[in-house]
Amino acid sequence: MVRILLADDHDVVRRGLKALLQNRADWEVCGEAVSGREAVDLARELQPDIAIIDLMMPDLNGLETTRQLRKASERTQVLVFTMHRDESLLHEVLEAGARGYLLKTDAELQIVNAVETLLRHQPYFSPQVSETVLEGFLRSGRQAGEGAIASRLTPREREVIQLLAEGHRNKKIAQKLGISIKTVETHRTTLMRKIGVKSIVELVRYAVRNHLTEP
Repeated sequence: MVRILLADDHDVVRRGLKALLQNRADWEVCGEAVSGREAVDLARELQPDIAIIDLMMPDLNGLETTRQLRKASERTQVLVFTMHRDESLLHEVLEAGARGYLLKTDAELQIVNAVETLLRHQPYFSPQVSETVLEGFLRSGRQAGEGAIASRLTPREREVIQLLAEGHRNKKIAQKLGISIKTVETHRTTLMRKIGVKSIVELVRYAVRNHLTEP
């Protein structure tokens, strides 16, 4: 039995994916998560074969969820589920450890094929992700990602910037992450220095522009 974990904060989307996936008698959706943190916890507990992760989720976005999930369950193949199709984002998704990239517009027709491909331990990319983009990624390799967020910010800093962008105050961030308010303030100062901004507004714009949170 192939065991699949779904992570999306929209109930309707999860129900639709679940119905498509469970048409296969030998597949089961073993867990459903509404946030990135819940997805990581469930992956650690359930050790699924496949995890389908929405790129934009509250608290912990799909990129950071993928990074942490891969550490929590190395056997799990990650399929990122997104509306975005730009080359720089594809690079970051692959760097984070995902093996598949499915556009939401292709989900109904391609979700089964995507899962089957990952189960064969082969990468899957939505048909709308052009060969030109893939070739550009392969040519550029890591050089293309030297300026990417993943190489500039630590995992904790990525968590803090997303929570700041979602409007959480320092005290709430400290509670969510299990750290002190002073540590949150230190992270915020470091983030502003690294990114080169002088206000929370600019920090939020940076987070949205780089797909760390929803606009």
